Amino acid sequence: MKYIRFIFSNLWKLYVIIVFTTFGVLLFPFIRILLMKEKWKKHSHNLFCIWSWSIRLCCFYFVKKIKNAPLPEGPFIIISNHSSYLDIFLMNSILPKHPFVFLGKSELLKYPILGSYFKLLHIPVFRDNKIKAAKSFVQAKQVVKKGWSLMIFPEGGIPNENLPQMIPFKEGAFKLAKNLNIPIIPLTFTTSYKLFSDPENLFGGAHPGILKVYIHEYLSPELIESLTEDELIKKCFDIINEPLLEDKRR
Repeated sequence: MKYIRFIFSNLWKLYVIIVFTTFGVLLFPFIRILLMKEKWKKHSHNLFCIWSWSIRLCCFYFVKKIKNAPLPEGPFIIISNHSSYLDIFLMNSILPKHPFVFLGKSELLKYPILGSYFKLLHIPVFRDNKIKAAKSFVQAKQVVKKGWSLMIFPEGGIPNENLPQMIPFKEGAFKLAKNLNIPIIPLTFTTSYKLFSDPENLFGGAHPGILKVYIHEYLSPELIESLTEDELIKKCFDIINEPLLEDKRR
């Protein structure tokens, strides 16, 4: 049984990657055209939603919003735990009415499909280069002024072990929220790590199923301003972590 699960999981990962890549290649020319002019850029979000929905439909991933708190008018900063690439693949279809760009580690530029899209629209963060990191911060401010929201995984990447347990948050998202005076939307994914583990983890699970997500109440700019940076980080960590702890207690 163990070997059957091993074979199926890795075949499923390969299938998901093929679906992701196929639609990414098919949509690339159209997205590239929309990104040529500033006034067209936000329309690219609709194509990213189509890409995201294509993965959901072709790979039989059903999204269940266990909690779906109302969202403020954008722009805002979206943060969530990060335990699977599905957190990236499905985010656009989870928040289809709110165009956003990802702030992600610069290592993503090395991937053929993701790297191309990151260069065109999203914001790579260079952690080991202070000058480039500062430029990413400035670029994030500029896109918010243009009406885009920001999507940030404050863990800085997928933890290497003990999923879905989170690792400490980095401060970037919270510095931006305070500096830009915009709300924070916390999200929690509780099952994505089971549905699609890291492809490099050959013994990790992968299968169709229900992706459960909690869209929590937003933190207003007034609340964010009233908290110190450390207090804000702790509050957001606790909000996102609570559904994970509830699952563990069951």
